[in-house]
Amino acid sequence: MTAAAATPPNASLDLAAVNDQLQNADSLEVIRWAHQTFGAGLILTSSFGAESALMLHLTIQVVPKIPVVVVDTGYLFPETYKFIEALRERFDLNLQVYQSPLSPARMEAIHGRLWEVGTAEALNTYDRIRKVEPMQRALKELNVTAWLAGLRRNQTAHRAGLRVVEKQNGVYKVHPILNWTTKDIYEYFKKHDLPYHPLYEQGYKSIGDWHSTRPITADMDARDGRFLGLKQECGLHLPSSQEEESSRKSSDL
Repeated sequence: MTAAAATPPNASLDLAAVNDQLQNADSLEVIRWAHQTFGAGLILTSSFGAESALMLHLTIQVVPKIPVVVVDTGYLFPETYKFIEALRERFDLNLQVYQSPLSPARMEAIHGRLWEVGTAEALNTYDRIRKVEPMQRALKELNVTAWLAGLRRNQTAHRAGLRVVEKQNGVYKVHPILNWTTKDIYEYFKKHDLPYHPLYEQGYKSIGDWHSTRPITADMDARDGRFLGLKQECGLHLPSSQEEESSRKSSDL
């Protein structure tokens, strides 16, 4: 694969041409292309969920000190916080932690325990406060022009339609493992002795906040354990029009 020339921050890429160029590239080639194209404007986001060690391991082979942005909702499992620290030490990560300016206690006092309402609308309000706002602030403060995300086509209906490179809300999104299967991931983890999230073996195949994540059974999809089964996306990976549609009734901070 021939690397693209460095792209100025305000330049626009020909996404059709770029995706044609990268259609047969492996994950490391995609990450190299992104690093060569976006330079210091490139970040990696990680949920430190079930299989997050994969993207971390791939990316630091190419960009060892890339900013790794994690949105801490204040409601992660204790095991997740410990997992973050373990991977930070193992991979010497340049971790950038972002949180809502509204503390969990204050949010609950103002809005209530939104995950107990039992509606997608309430969860959208929660996600807007605890996830989307901190991520938007990270993109601005870190002068991000592109981010690497470990999305896969087989995860949700929205992700099934993604290309390797997209543009979302003015920032490029690069998906190096978009076409990976569960088998691909298993084999990579085994080859490189990578750790799954500590809750993975307890049936938690997709892991978010403790109050809205459940273990699944063999006949369920991995994402069925998230968001109390009311939705599939938290808003971080949706275009603004879809995000606004899903959270249009959310309250301002």
